[in-house]
Amino acid sequence: MVRVSDEPYRTSDRRVVPWLLLGLLVLFGGVYVTGYLLASDRVPRGTTVSGVEIGGLRPTAAKQKLADELEERGAAPIMVTAFSQRGRVDPREAGMDVDIDASVDQAGGGRSWHPARIWDSLTGGQDLEAVTTVDEEALAKELKGFTREVDTPAREGRVVFRRDSAVARQPRSGEIVDRDAARTAVQEAFLAEDGAPVELPTTVDEPEIDKEDVSRAMEEFANPAVSAPVVIELEGERIELRPRDYTRALSMVAEDGELAPRLHEKKLMRGLRPRMETSALSPRDATVRLVDGRPRVVPAKRGVTFDPEDITGSFLDVVVADGRERSLTVDGVVDRPDFTTADARALRIREQVSEFTTYYPHSDYRNTNLGRAAQLVNGTVLRPGDVFSLNETVGERTAENGFTKGFIISDGVYKEDFGGGVSQVATTTFNAMFFAGLKDIEHKPHSFYIDRYPVGREATVAWPYVDLKFENDTPYGVLVQAWIDPSSPGSSGAMHVRMWSTKVWRIVAGQSERHNFTEPETRRLSGPECVPNEGYGGFDIDVYRAFYRVGSRKVDHRETFSTTYLPSDTVVCEDD
Repeated sequence: MVRVSDEPYRTSDRRVVPWLLLGLLVLFGGVYVTGYLLASDRVPRGTTVSGVEIGGLRPTAAKQKLADELEERGAAPIMVTAFSQRGRVDPREAGMDVDIDASVDQAGGGRSWHPARIWDSLTGGQDLEAVTTVDEEALAKELKGFTREVDTPAREGRVVFRRDSAVARQPRSGEIVDRDAARTAVQEAFLAEDGAPVELPTTVDEPEIDKEDVSRAMEEFANPAVSAPVVIELEGERIELRPRDYTRALSMVAEDGELAPRLHEKKLMRGLRPRMETSALSPRDATVRLVDGRPRVVPAKRGVTFDPEDITGSFLDVVVADGRERSLTVDGVVDRPDFTTADARALRIREQVSEFTTYYPHSDYRNTNLGRAAQLVNGTVLRPGDVFSLNETVGERTAENGFTKGFIISDGVYKEDFGGGVSQVATTTFNAMFFAGLKDIEHKPHSFYIDRYPVGREATVAWPYVDLKFENDTPYGVLVQAWIDPSSPGSSGAMHVRMWSTKVWRIVAGQSERHNFTEPETRRLSGPECVPNEGYGGFDIDVYRAFYRVGSRKVDHRETFSTTYLPSDTVVCEDD
């Protein structure tokens, strides 16, 4: 018997839900796989990278196209402007480049299971900028050349010391290219299609040291520092340092936004040295001088000095003090001379070893210039191995050094200049050296022969390049004595040089015949500096000296000097 129920039929929920979820999963998976298959391995259509269309291309082709079209653009200079001036930045020098692989990857080239990539491939690409790289240091260096030219940096406030005074230099604001913003602007302009110049951002450059800082530095240090001398008290002596003696050692430098005083210790000691040398405390080296016409040793003398730190350690405090507080008391230390009395005696400067005299026609400038040069040469002591330089000994021929204008030889003709006639001192000194047997280092004969000088044995000088130099290559010291007998309208003048030492050599001089004669030419010159001249010929000559040791009749060695004299041209002065 079959029983029929009157209740409706129902399916269990537990069995329906899993099947429903499985069905949805299969449906979604099918759609996802279909999307993946439909997306292909190409860059999404419509995609551009820095304006280059690469949509629809496979990654390899996209990379090639991107490289081809961006290569020229990436090498083009980036024009920049600032303060109405133009410049250029070389992208290659700045280390700027395109990362092709990364640029195509970001555009979605190639198949991917990523939903976003699948969606882009099916619906269309984007307009993207290429991925670029940059060497920040190289870019900064590339920009530096341009910014250096266009920047107007701030001028820092400062204080300058000049001899007896201190001068305030007021600050000034400037305008410069903003370095960080400029680098960003250049990077953004890289690969730009229009090539328009990039206006670099600028900024105001403010000085670190402002007017208030300068005023405070002047009031608190600079003005007091030059207000009065500083006194050094040493062993009862008062050595006065004037501002001009120490201002070279003072400076003010920026430190934590202020001007701080600084002391250059070596410069301070250099400024103090002349004051010490003129004081009774200064040591004195032994030397040799002529006394009653004979060389005599002048004994050395001990002096008193000090430890430099006793002065430098507190000088910056003392220099801004008032009245009696502007003084330093320091302890004395014995200062021994560098060249002792025993050293001077060991020079054995005892006898005359040579003397030479030349004569000159009367002129006031010759009396002045030869007399001043002789004064500066006179008393020179050469120790063994010392080299005498006439230019160093006499110094530059100027009015301040006691010289006047006279005739010199320049480019083969006569003209006026300071120190005219000093070559006669050189010639006379050269001959004294010649017969003393000293070593010739440098001498230059006149360009043409002057008949009041020994032929082939003369020398000219010109500041600062043409010099007379010789070395004391003997084991004894040499004392040089020089003086003139001034000329007068009725008589010639005489230039004398005498050398004192211990005689080592007896010198015998000789010379060849004149040869290789040359004829003068005629020059026609004009102008106020023209000096007429009656010319004469030139020639060659050889001069030698034979060295005999004292007491020997045998020649030890010979030395030859060869000289070529140019012709002295006739000079005719014409009106302009």
